[in-house]
Amino acid sequence: MGQTGMPDAIRTTVEGFWARPPRSGFRAALAVLLWLPCDPVSAQSASGDYPISLVGAYIAAFALLGQHELAALALTLGILCFAVVTAILLVRTRRRLAQVEGAARDESIAAKAAIDRAYALLLCEPQILVIWAPAPGAEPEIVGEPPLVVGERPDVLAFASWLPPEAAREMERCVDALRARGVGFTMMVTAISGQAVEAEGRVIGARAILRLRLASGIKSELAQLRLRHEKQTAETDAIRTLIETLVVPIWARDAAGAIVFANPAYARAVEAKTPEEAVEGGIELFDRPARGELLRAHEAGQHYARRLPAVVAGERHSFDVIAVPAADGSIGIALDVTEAELMRAEFNRMIEAHRRTLDQLATGVAIFGSDRRLGFYNAAYRILWGLDAAFLNQRPTDSAVLDQLRAARKLPDEQDFRQWKAALFEAYRAPETNEHTWHLPDGRTIRVVTTPNPEGGVTYLFDDVTERLDLERRYDALIRVQRETLDNLNEAVAVFASDGRLRLHNPAFARLWQLAPELLSQEPHVETVSSWSRSLHNDQPIWQRLRATITAIDVRSPIAGRLERADGSLVDCASTPLPDGATLVTFQDVTDTVNVERALRERNEALEAADKLKIDFVHHVSYELRSPLTNIIGFAHFLSDPVTGPLTPKQREYLGYITASTNALLAIINNILDLATVDAGAMTLNLGSVDIRATMEAAAEGVQDRLIKSGIILDIRVASDIGTFVADEWRVRQSLFNLLANAVGFSPAGETIIFAAHRFKDAVVFSVTDRGPGIPAEVQGKVFDWFETHSLGSRHRGTGLGLSLVRSFVELHGGSVRLESAPGRGTTVICVFPVDRAAARTAA
Repeated sequence: MGQTGMPDAIRTTVEGFWARPPRSGFRAALAVLLWLPCDPVSAQSASGDYPISLVGAYIAAFALLGQHELAALALTLGILCFAVVTAILLVRTRRRLAQVEGAARDESIAAKAAIDRAYALLLCEPQILVIWAPAPGAEPEIVGEPPLVVGERPDVLAFASWLPPEAAREMERCVDALRARGVGFTMMVTAISGQAVEAEGRVIGARAILRLRLASGIKSELAQLRLRHEKQTAETDAIRTLIETLVVPIWARDAAGAIVFANPAYARAVEAKTPEEAVEGGIELFDRPARGELLRAHEAGQHYARRLPAVVAGERHSFDVIAVPAADGSIGIALDVTEAELMRAEFNRMIEAHRRTLDQLATGVAIFGSDRRLGFYNAAYRILWGLDAAFLNQRPTDSAVLDQLRAARKLPDEQDFRQWKAALFEAYRAPETNEHTWHLPDGRTIRVVTTPNPEGGVTYLFDDVTERLDLERRYDALIRVQRETLDNLNEAVAVFASDGRLRLHNPAFARLWQLAPELLSQEPHVETVSSWSRSLHNDQPIWQRLRATITAIDVRSPIAGRLERADGSLVDCASTPLPDGATLVTFQDVTDTVNVERALRERNEALEAADKLKIDFVHHVSYELRSPLTNIIGFAHFLSDPVTGPLTPKQREYLGYITASTNALLAIINNILDLATVDAGAMTLNLGSVDIRATMEAAAEGVQDRLIKSGIILDIRVASDIGTFVADEWRVRQSLFNLLANAVGFSPAGETIIFAAHRFKDAVVFSVTDRGPGIPAEVQGKVFDWFETHSLGSRHRGTGLGLSLVRSFVELHGGSVRLESAPGRGTTVICVFPVDRAAARTAA
């Protein structure tokens, strides 16, 4: 308030009006009003009435106002009144709000005290409250101490971290139903720590609340009992399921011995449809004697275990039966060991076969067990070391065997035998196989392989590699010799592998085809080699065939041919498939050989022409000599006839010489003519039945005088029933006569000639054996040639036509002649005539 007691709001309004321009005495009137006392109390008289001067002043002031000023004054007064009323209402409202605020503060303090009392009451026992607000996505509020309930787990809502899997899944399902649909629940769970926890879910005030608290007292005991009951139930169900699933019969008997339980395997074994049928029918698996043993053990309450037979599905089986007493009876199980028995028998047979197989091995085998005693040995082991079977059968230790071998000097000489033996025994602890080489004092080399056995112990393998090492040394030496041989051959040699690449060659190959050894050492392909030497071979057909043979896969036939190179030289080439798929190719420069061959061929043709001329001359001369010779023989015979007159003894002697010489000359001429006839293919055979024995005797009669003269014995060996065969009798006799005459000529005086004949299914074989000087191997191939004669140190002198004639006549019959002779051991000539009439006629 100002000095005049005027309120500040009024003063402000008046000053506003005062600032306006003066109009109709407005300022004067207003000044009067402003200077009037505004406090009615101060203007009031003692009697309580206002003085007339004050009222008149107001009236006078208002009288000074115009119409507009009066309206403005009225507005101002209205504003002033509104401000006063508003101030009064504000003061009253503030006073009322202060009272409400005080009451609310008191209520808040009381509610907080109540909440503290409720929270203290809530935490007086171990429990947790989980509160979910209705707002979606809001974090849950957790009240309580989680370690007291769920253990040292930071996240209560991670149920799988403090609950078993099944309980965690059930809890999660119930919580989801509580939050989604407001479905309450109560459940008792057991934490992983073994504590019983009571879980309760409710919806209170649109909030889902989960309470977790430890069960105590009777609830805890009930939870433990329920847990044990569930565990026992699960175990019982599992055992029952296992029993029903097992393929072995299982049964249970009551105290009276009656079957009260059987599994499906038992029902199948007794051929019942269901286990209930087997129980109701009291069907027994075993026969009466076996069943009696089981019942006696049941009544005595004893444990029973024995192998019993039973018939299942019409087949006899063996069972290992075990029956044990129970609280109110007994329980039994029957294990079918039929297959096990068969497998055991088969296993024993396999072991025995294995032992027999090992006994047949050339490698010595000794098996020592985990106790280091000999468990098995084969015959090769005993023979290799020369050990006594009685000693080995005593199952000696590994050390004892080595000591005995050392005493017999059959082990390598070692400076420290104890250390050597300890190193060998490391095989018992070694994880893998080891190999040793023993060089024995007797010169043998033994390869020893030690293999640890999975069940303990060691298997020793002893292999005598002395011969193999010697063969390897000899093989290496042979390879070196072959290498040197190939390197020094004039013939070019190359070996191409199955892939067509050069694997082996000698220097002659490089020289022949003018190839650098450095290029060939790179093992080039045959196509590359061909391109390098194309200027020499010009890819001729024979070279193409060689390439195709080297690179062929299926057909690898050997080929041979002659290649004329661009430089004019001639090369013989040949390919030979090797067993390993490689191909051996050889090249030989035959230019000089071909030239020499050409010269020899020309000379041979000249010699053949001369020989033909000689034979023609002999034939001609023979024909020309036969007629005069016949006249000489005829006149000599005529002179020897007494009709022509008497002869002196000297004349008769000379006439005998003439007759003998002419007869010999006639025989030679006849032989030559026969050979010429055969050679010309003009001779025909007069086939007929030939008596083998008579023909042999006739041929022997022809040389009788020579046998007597030389004192030689002829031993004819022929069966009396040898029979006949189809041939030309005269030619057969002539052949046999020549053989006998040849044998007499080469046999020493007083020897025996064996003249034999044998009949076989398809041939008749004549043989003449003498005890002469024999025929050297280099001469045997020539004795059947014309005019080929060799005295071989004997007195025999012949024309060299006898054996030629024999071969011609025998071959004309379709037979063959062979010679068996050795110097100093005599000679046997064998003639084979076919028995087959068709073959003989074809030959004729």
